[in-house]
Formats: sequence, structure tokens, C-alpha cells
Amino acid sequence: MTFFQRSRRWITAIALVLLLTVSTTACSTATTEAPAGSLVGYSQLERGNSAKGQEYGDWVVSAAQGLVSDAYVRDDNQLGVVITKEVQPNEVKDLSRSLLQGFRKSFPSKDLKVLVFAPDKAPILVADYDSQSGQVEYNTP
Repeated sequence: MTFFQRSRRWITAIALVLLLTVSTTACSTATTEAPAGSLVGYSQLERGNSAKGQEYGDWVVSAAQGLVSDAYVRDDNQLGVVITKEVQPNEVKDLSRSLLQGFRKSFPSKDLKVLVFAPDKAPILVADYDSQSGQVEYNTP
């Protein structure tokens, strides 16, 4: 691997970490939940099954600058992302680590899971964060 390729990989990972860290404050502002008994339209559930999850899913796609084509949040503890062809196979773990760091700031004190899918929506990687131990376990499906 050339110096340029290694530098590109690290710069991409660092840029995403900075974007996720700096911009998570925008997602951590108070949001209003739909009142109990009200109907929530499908458009509100596309990227999250809660208002905060919806906002975070929208934000991930916009902040990822072309690295993530789609994202969803379920139960405020699972983040699924579909990566684009711009992400090289050796960059997937760094990207999942960056996403997990931002996800932890928006949804603290929870066990979290980041699921990474290929552009064809085939599962690539699962990162499980244990809030008790602070450890992350990476698995390939």
C-alpha cells in the first residue's frame, strides 16, 4: 500500500470522526415525540422508529459526505448504514468505529450496535458496543 493510499484512509477516518463528534450536538437537542395514540406516517419511520432516531439517521446520511447512502436507527440502540462504492473494503472497520463513536454521544449509557451493509444491502460488518465494559466487538455476518 502506498503512502498516498494509507494517508487517504486515515484522513477519511479522521474527517468522519470529527464530523460525527462536532455535529452530534445538533442531534442531541430535545425533540418532541409523537403523542401516544397518534398515527405516525411511514415517512417519519424511514430512518428511525423514534423522532430522535429519525433525526440521527437523516443526519448520518448528510454528514457522511457520500460515504453512506442510507441509514436507519431502531430502538435508539441500533444504527444500520448502507455504504457507497466510495468506501474501500479496508476502510469499513474505521468507518464503523467512527459511526459508533458518534452514536454513543447521541445515545449514551446504552449497549449499541452498528450494522454496515454493502451498496447491494448485503451485510458486511456488525460492531457491538458494551456500555458496561466499554468494549467493542466486531463480527462479520
